[in-house]
Amino acid sequence: MKYSLIKLNDLSDEILIYILKKLENDQVLYSLIGVNKRLNTLIHDRIFTSHLRLMRYISDDSINLLSDTILDRFYSEILPSIDHKIQWLDLESSSMERILSRNYPNLYRLGLYNLEIESAKHLFTNETILNDLFKNDILSLIIHISKNKKQTSTKYDNTIIFTNIFSIFTNLQELKFDSNSIYPRYLSFDISPPIFISSTLLELHVNVTHFYDCIYLLDGRFNQLRLLHVNTFSIERSSVRTVNNSEKLPNLKCFSLHCEIDTVYYDQLILPLLHRMLNLEKLHLCLKIYGRNTFIDGNNLKINIKNYMRQLNQFTFNIRSTIRLDNKINLLSNEDIQHTFNHFQNNKIISSVDYFSEMERGQCHIYSYPYQLKYYHQITNNFPGGIFKYVREISLFDERSFEHKFFFQISQSFPFMKKLTLINEKPQNDKRYRIFDDDNQHLSIIEYPHLSHLNLDEAHDDYVEQFLLDTKTSLPNSLYLSVDYQVLKRVTQHFTRNTTRINSIKLRSLGLIGKCKIPKYVKEYFPRTKIL
Repeated sequence: MKYSLIKLNDLSDEILIYILKKLENDQVLYSLIGVNKRLNTLIHDRIFTSHLRLMRYISDDSINLLSDTILDRFYSEILPSIDHKIQWLDLESSSMERILSRNYPNLYRLGLYNLEIESAKHLFTNETILNDLFKNDILSLIIHISKNKKQTSTKYDNTIIFTNIFSIFTNLQELKFDSNSIYPRYLSFDISPPIFISSTLLELHVNVTHFYDCIYLLDGRFNQLRLLHVNTFSIERSSVRTVNNSEKLPNLKCFSLHCEIDTVYYDQLILPLLHRMLNLEKLHLCLKIYGRNTFIDGNNLKINIKNYMRQLNQFTFNIRSTIRLDNKINLLSNEDIQHTFNHFQNNKIISSVDYFSEMERGQCHIYSYPYQLKYYHQITNNFPGGIFKYVREISLFDERSFEHKFFFQISQSFPFMKKLTLINEKPQNDKRYRIFDDDNQHLSIIEYPHLSHLNLDEAHDDYVEQFLLDTKTSLPNSLYLSVDYQVLKRVTQHFTRNTTRINSIKLRSLGLIGKCKIPKYVKEYFPRTKIL
């Protein structure tokens, strides 16, 4: 700043605060505390002290830890001057015990990240520091348990931790139990379910093994619950026990149900649960449904869901329903399905209908737009387009060929895509590369700037060529490719083809299906690649 025309102190308080709010609070405090009296006053404001995250970032289930030097300074110099102002702390496991040894009189929200399963089991007992210091104070708790391949755990370990939380935090109002993890921890209450209850809990985010575990949580033990976000591994009938799925839930205002596994029990299990929620105001459903004679469309959602919820003002969904064709004659078009949503005044609904004659199957995908999920699966040639900035993982499937224009559209619609899986055995109709398509639209070389995982195990040779030819696609560095060995051998012309060499060199690792011993010439063609 010695030779700067505009010094930091020349800026107004409002501008300084606006700039500093762009940084993480821990960065602001560590960098500026003690610099001068004016900055000291500014950064001691609750804007920078009420919420403190002592870890660098959380992304894709990974956490960057702060260095020992930074943590030492926080513990010895910074925390003593702001501990009475901290209301929300986010910590990772290695620094947790030391940081929590201080007194935080106004702390009411606590996030604990990167916990190993054994340490988590020990932590949530009646003899730990959590019970001593925060038993009655913590109103909101976030738990993130790390994925450690060296440690074995069972679904009952997660249940033990979950139930012990309510004996420690007696005034808890909000609990997020490993709900946003890429490798979620599932709870199960199928055998000798534990006894736990909370009359204060208002909001719960949780993963459960079975749909009946969700119903179990709604049996009255959380009688003040207002919001429930549940991700269930499967939705099926239970052979272990019977639970009550008929008693009304008048206090529940918001409900979200997410399941990635196909279910046939939409009418038998899901609808009866929803019919219990008389006063629901917000509803989100993410489901895959099969075994019905008709698609789930707007009429079905109106008759079976909306008509039962007179207070419902926000209804979002992502539902894929599948039917068998069985020589059906009157097949609904995409326009027919779209027409059934005319009465959904407050939502933009997208529908996509496909019929697969070889598989004798039809599918209908309906969802609220803008799309909020991190994945979008089974994309076909009927993909309606749009921009999906949250999606990181996609899969492509069709019985019709994917042409170059289709891949260009995919790259534009999913700008932050990291993982792509392609399943298509049909050869491309037009294998020539064209800069312009029939509509005179410019189709430059396709780029996937964030792609890190490409699965072509069940793809025709033409699609392996589509991605490896540098005249069609520019792949990013550090890509993992999974592909059938014989297909790769043909596409690369026995690992001699120059036009596939540039993209091949960019591969970080290569998974070869159907090949155990890797010949020397293959390793020479992929000189910087780890071959699996």
